Amino acid sequence: MSKINDFFKNIFKAKIDKTPQEIEQLKTLFRSRYHNFKLLLSANNKALEIMSEIEEALSGHRVFGKAFIKSNSASVIVNVFKIIKNLDSLAPEKYKELFDIFQIIKHDIDTVLVRTPSTTKAKLILTFEEIDEGMSSFTGSKMANLGGILKNTSYKIPHGFVITASASKMFFNHLDLQQEIDRRVVANHSEKIDSLFKLSSDIQQLIIKSPIPDEIIQGINSTYSELKKKIGDRFVSLRSSAIGEDSLGASFAGQYSSRLNVASHSILEAYKEILASMYNLTAITYRLNKGIADEDVSMCVGCMEMVDAVCGGVVYTGNPLSEEDDSIIINSVWGLPKPVVDGSANSDNFVVERQTLNIIKKEISIKSHKLISIKEGGLIKVELSQDEIQRPTLSDTMTLEITKMALSLEKYFHLPLDIEWAIDPKNDIYILQCRPLQKLTRSIYFNDEDFPEEKTSRIYRGGITVSQGVAAGTVHIVEKDADMLSFPEKDGILVVKQSLPRWAALLGRCSAVIAEQGGVVGHLATVARELNKPAIFNAANISALLSTGDVITIDARRTSIYKGHIESTLTRHTKLDSPLHGSPIYNLLKEISKKIIPLNLLDPDSIEFTPYSCKTLHDITRYCHEKSVKEMFNFGQEHHFSERASKQLMYNKVPLKWWVINLDDGFNEDVKGKYVKIENIISVPMLALWEGIMAVPWSGPPSIDTKGFISILHQATINPDLNPSMASQYQNKNYFLISRNFCSLVSRFGFHFATVETMLSERVSENYAGFSFKGGAADLDRRIKRAKFLGKLLEEYGFYVQVREDSLNARAEEIAEAEMEKRLKVLGYLLMHTRQLDMIMSNEELVKTYWIRMKNELDTITNRSK
Repeated sequence: MSKINDFFKNIFKAKIDKTPQEIEQLKTLFRSRYHNFKLLLSANNKALEIMSEIEEALSGHRVFGKAFIKSNSASVIVNVFKIIKNLDSLAPEKYKELFDIFQIIKHDIDTVLVRTPSTTKAKLILTFEEIDEGMSSFTGSKMANLGGILKNTSYKIPHGFVITASASKMFFNHLDLQQEIDRRVVANHSEKIDSLFKLSSDIQQLIIKSPIPDEIIQGINSTYSELKKKIGDRFVSLRSSAIGEDSLGASFAGQYSSRLNVASHSILEAYKEILASMYNLTAITYRLNKGIADEDVSMCVGCMEMVDAVCGGVVYTGNPLSEEDDSIIINSVWGLPKPVVDGSANSDNFVVERQTLNIIKKEISIKSHKLISIKEGGLIKVELSQDEIQRPTLSDTMTLEITKMALSLEKYFHLPLDIEWAIDPKNDIYILQCRPLQKLTRSIYFNDEDFPEEKTSRIYRGGITVSQGVAAGTVHIVEKDADMLSFPEKDGILVVKQSLPRWAALLGRCSAVIAEQGGVVGHLATVARELNKPAIFNAANISALLSTGDVITIDARRTSIYKGHIESTLTRHTKLDSPLHGSPIYNLLKEISKKIIPLNLLDPDSIEFTPYSCKTLHDITRYCHEKSVKEMFNFGQEHHFSERASKQLMYNKVPLKWWVINLDDGFNEDVKGKYVKIENIISVPMLALWEGIMAVPWSGPPSIDTKGFISILHQATINPDLNPSMASQYQNKNYFLISRNFCSLVSRFGFHFATVETMLSERVSENYAGFSFKGGAADLDRRIKRAKFLGKLLEEYGFYVQVREDSLNARAEEIAEAEMEKRLKVLGYLLMHTRQLDMIMSNEELVKTYWIRMKNELDTITNRSK
């Protein structure tokens, strides 16, 4: 007997009628299991998000340091361990070998991370001439970027040096200062603002009162003496450049102190003030809110000459509030740029269109004061002259000079940038700070195309970019495993409805991927980025727009698809290496990612899909996710509920042959008696199924030909359990096991057995629907044809289907709630309307008639356009 048959028999064994107390204990057990399942999915999502960040860093779309590598490696390890732990809670001891495999992979990662860094870069002081953007783990990203600009571009930065992370570490380790800080942090048990304020004040005072080690003092003094030879009597600025500012998407904008126009005798004092700002209230709460550990943030300090600024400001190489707007935005004031940075004064605003370099917006504010340096040290705010109050701070010529500089640096760093600048009396532009622009993350939709042929050839725009790039090729729509066999060896564009991991087997051969569903953190998306395959997901109805054999060009960055081979699109985009490519930091992340990112487990039905085949953390997440779904829905098999635990469903005052077991929060109130009304049920997936069940009244069994009737008699003779005239404890009973977001249905109508297992909520990553169908009174050949008929129908509505003999299994997962509800309506409909279809499977005309009728009815139920 099939597993479904066994399951059906087992779940309703009633030889030992459980007491109400035992039933309640089972419900409590379910709630605990359900909780572990949700924790596993949450950890799984977090792990995949981190893997996506690592891939983005390797692709060259961000500058990063070792803090980024350490924090993300630690975070993904923690979350994968949570996944294994929660799977073990779902199925104790069943997958215990995963713990050992996890420890082996973790050991490999830790071994790479703890390698001693090069001593040549562990200096206490480094001049700007000695550093570049690959050294952000020693100098902080802001100072490292300035060093890269000095070394590799023609743009000017102030002369200066960096007091490195090694100096910071020496300072905090001197006289056990860090131990005392850690003790005070641990002793503070409250995250209330007043408690954090006192903690912040105490630690900052402790730092300021602590002595600087002699070695650091000597290093600063000797390096400053060399700097003085270049800048003369000009004072300096000390600017924070914290390590960790590029980790976990944190900008730390405005969190730390800077000191401007500092005299030589005040440099050491200013240095300690900036170190102390690591523990100001804003920085402490920011790290708490971002989940960033204190040890992942180390303070470096840049010491550079002051620029005698006529005017200054900030330039963005994009609109920080809009991913679509790539205009250059410049804000400028008279004097030093600090009022622009801290928002303390009105500034002029200029917007430049990047392609044409036309100034498309110019807003000149009414200004009142400017901030300037004074010869005694420090700053002073002075009133503007009448001429300066309304006069633009930048001429059109200088506006375009700043724009060109910003675009050139953006091209160098391969990132949108936030650049602080100043202009001296000689009209020379100095770059004071350069860091990645923190932009609003959203789907990318571009209204303008650069080439006319793109405008006339574009057939689709939408979805989300999950892997950037461009490609051209021939469309090949894949809906089932058989479609994979005919996929071309090269230049094929893979088009799928669901972004299932199994399609990753084709990524080595395809040029690009387009999926109707899916997001950035899914398994298929991860592999697409790993293999540098352009990919657009969440492209609604794309499989209806395209046909196998179509030649198209895809621009994933612009989420656009064009008809034909568009050469201009392909030649315009070239893959650029990361500015860190080949550096020790880049190579470190690349080596560690080999134990984190690659996905080897693709097919859950393969004999190779075992714990021992897990070679990476990604493999473990894939394996655990697959097994957790199965374990979650094994609850009914392991624990037998008696009829006492169920309530018969009442619909329109009529008791139906449907019974409901409320495992947790599936009812809107405590229901007394032996009946439950549909109005009392709030299980989201059950209600979706029920809507499909009741959508179209069943018109009765199809007309049975002579062969079909003989087949019924034969099957009933050899299998008494399938004879509806004989008593059977589970005949024509249908049981729902439910909670608010969970439903497991076991259904029997006459000769047919079916199960539906589903979870449904607003959390896309948790959504799942599994459907199994077997049985029938006809001969095996007709039952097989009926299974294939249903499989083809389910594939039409976005299910992945497997048919073996007369047994059918289908699934859909990680689909938005509204779309998943439609799929559950399809399953509900099929539960009612597939009864005795096997009887007519030898009559091609009848089969065609039923296909058309059922397809039309399902299109209506799911609001699907014809």
